[in-house]
Amino acid sequence: MSRTIRVMENRELGKGFDARAAIAEASRCLLCHDAPCSRACPAGTDPARFIRSLRLGNIKGAAETIRENNPLGASCSRICPANELCEGACIRARLDEPVKIAKLQRFITDEERRLDMHILTGADTNGKKVACIGAGPASLACAVTLAREGCHVDIMEAAGHPGGMLSLGIPPFRLPQEIVDFDLSRLDDLDISFFCDTPISSQDIDNLLTRYDAVFVGTGLWKPKTLDLPGKELDGVCHALNWLKTARLEKPSEAGNRIVIIGDGDVAMDCATTAAALLAANVKLVYCRPIAFASANMAETLLAVNMGIPVLAEFFPKAIRGENGKVTAIDFTGADGISHMTLAADKIILAVGQEQQPDIASLPVHPRLFAGGDRTNGGATVVAAIASGKRAAAAILEAIGETPLAETRL
Repeated sequence: MSRTIRVMENRELGKGFDARAAIAEASRCLLCHDAPCSRACPAGTDPARFIRSLRLGNIKGAAETIRENNPLGASCSRICPANELCEGACIRARLDEPVKIAKLQRFITDEERRLDMHILTGADTNGKKVACIGAGPASLACAVTLAREGCHVDIMEAAGHPGGMLSLGIPPFRLPQEIVDFDLSRLDDLDISFFCDTPISSQDIDNLLTRYDAVFVGTGLWKPKTLDLPGKELDGVCHALNWLKTARLEKPSEAGNRIVIIGDGDVAMDCATTAAALLAANVKLVYCRPIAFASANMAETLLAVNMGIPVLAEFFPKAIRGENGKVTAIDFTGADGISHMTLAADKIILAVGQEQQPDIASLPVHPRLFAGGDRTNGGATVVAAIASGKRAAAAILEAIGETPLAETRL
């Protein structure tokens, strides 16, 4: 029997804790005084505090800690690279293995959803209005921080649904849409309005600054980078984010297709695992760099490998072959200058990075204009985007003469 695992496109990967398992896992926490797990979380979710509450059976208190510090706590519990952050810093690992912080956070937010807790509330209005462009993690974190201080926030999103990469780029077996929608629903009690299907360009910024007390730009990186290869115009050559968006929204079948993904980051891993979940006949990952220097989180890489997806490292794409306008194969040259490789392919997915869309790439310098998220950090984690949005909100509150929440973690 095969030892590889099978992932279903419409079924969440892995099971969460039940109450007994969650309490047992929480009891493994060493209750560090200056908890390194909390210091390691860019979003300031404060796992040490919510684990203490959980150990005492105070699930509502644990949920309050998560939700007040991280407005996307349910989503982050599923996609955050905890092995590199909070769990990677856990002192317990020196004894046996780190506390499973992400799964505890998932349990708590699942209980929050089951009990329909409404934790986030806004302050009395302060009369200030702020516009957030883009409805991804940075903008959402910025908006929540501002709304909790009494600001009215309008979020303008070019897509038909808020969430940014959470709704459009991450495979649903890693992050079901219902979890994203749950996180978004926790914002209902705040003075935040969403305007989807509302693209904003650089030319619109000056007008927004006349209508709002401040403007935050968190539009992310949605323009795919490409490779200048012979044959790049052939039918079957795709860019990663476009392909992931189509896969998430339309769920096409890839049955029978031979798919080659070029790239070594998290997006490349998502493409590979999604292609396999969509029943592709053959999926291969090709890295230009050595595996040791790949940028993908190791947990995501291991998921791809455990699904039986081979990783071929240190090969550079040279040319794409085709017949009758369609892809048939792709040629590679080894980093050693001697090796050569040709892979048969019906589809080639380029996962070689993203950059800013040209219509919102340039921004004027203005004391009430702020930016954050992937467009300022070059494309990092969701928790890093949340941290960026919270920092921007604190700067906005200072700029418009308001005092940020004392407990806001930046």
